[in-house]
Amino acid sequence: MSSSPPAPSSGRRRPGERPLAAVGLAAPAADPADASPHAFPDGGLWRTEVPSVEGPEALSVVLEESARLGVPVHRVSQGSGVWMLTDAEIADMVGMCAARDIELCLFTGPRGTWDIGAGTRTPSGGTGLRARGHDALAGCVEDAVRATELGVTCLLVADEGVLWTLHRLRVAGVLPADTTFKVSALIGPVNPASYAVFEHLGGDSINIPSDLTLDHLTEIRRVSRAPMDLYVEAPDDLGGYVRMYDAAELIRRGAPLYLKFGLSKAPGLYPSGAHLGETVRATARERVRRGRLVLDLLERHGAADGMSPPGARRPGELRRFPVPAPAVSAPAAPAARGVPAESGA
Repeated sequence: MSSSPPAPSSGRRRPGERPLAAVGLAAPAADPADASPHAFPDGGLWRTEVPSVEGPEALSVVLEESARLGVPVHRVSQGSGVWMLTDAEIADMVGMCAARDIELCLFTGPRGTWDIGAGTRTPSGGTGLRARGHDALAGCVEDAVRATELGVTCLLVADEGVLWTLHRLRVAGVLPADTTFKVSALIGPVNPASYAVFEHLGGDSINIPSDLTLDHLTEIRRVSRAPMDLYVEAPDDLGGYVRMYDAAELIRRGAPLYLKFGLSKAPGLYPSGAHLGETVRATARERVRRGRLVLDLLERHGAADGMSPPGARRPGELRRFPVPAPAVSAPAAPAARGVPAESGA
């Protein structure tokens, strides 16, 4: 069951509330029925994520800047993919995140946008990021196994079949039981039914497109409590939307919610490498600053309460499709990583 959301702060106010009321332009009162009834298992309503952290150098910048600006970070995610990092680079990132009690999320394997298939280059976009054929699926599985063996606890997924396969491997013990799967914004669901399907396929954290309305969030929360990820500021290839003033209401409607500090008007980074080093570091720094701007808004409006404690990463109890018995015997389960259990996990 979900933890009960904490009561809203008595000092909470909407942007411009008092001056607008003074000239007869007050907004209607919020409808309590619109609020999400759900929370993370630790009781928190929201967590933070810095995306597009493309390697150890970018991660160092994020950690330094988050300490300087006082921006709590629950999760960092990378977009180029496990296969674009060496074992040593992954190990460095795992160690740095462990030292700060931050969840590290790496993207899985070959994706359609980089494949030889021409469909993604047509006006319709073809199949998008999905894994084309058995070999691409196998590459994603290879990435998942390699990453978890190196200590990565969260994997980003951009294909429904890959998600279901990785969930089955998690149930079978091929992947550690504490591994979490994050559904990419590039295949994010746009209605309650599709959101629930991603939860049932194994998604532990589900990105939704940043152009969904507040009512859409409420509709989703009536059918699913799976944690939601949303770019408060979206990259240009995802629309470039900037919704900082919506942050408090996004939390109220969408909890449990990860606030993602993206960056518009920035060059594309994927696949990343040393040739983009200055851009990767500069945009990583600015993403943290954007996070500070969002947190400042929440604090000014009396809506900063309800954040999960540092180090929280478990999604809570979620609903899944029944997993069929494997056709062949699964390999022995990896050794436990010793991640502390949280209530409701």
